[in-house]
Amino acid sequence: MADTTIKVDSAVRDRLLELARERGMTMRDLVAELAGATPTKAELQRRYEETKAYCEEHFLGGPFTEEDEKAAEKLWADLEAGRIGEVQ
Repeated sequence: MADTTIKVDSAVRDRLLELARERGMTMRDLVAELAGATPTKAELQRRYEETKAYCEEHFLGGPFTEEDEKAAEKLWADLEAGRIGEVQ
């Protein structure tokens, strides 16, 4: 595999170096790990479609509607805010 150079601000370079050192790896390996762990828009869309299809098949018994999406978003927001399990 051929090497290439990525130009970044010195502050970004210094941060990448610090992160790499903390993990006991090279900056090259850190950048490769970050790139591999960050999904593209296409990968996120595919993940969404697969999740939607799974939910339709296993939980909803039919199409995932706009109302279902709103309910799911509210549930997620409640989970993040720690409101699940509260007495209403």
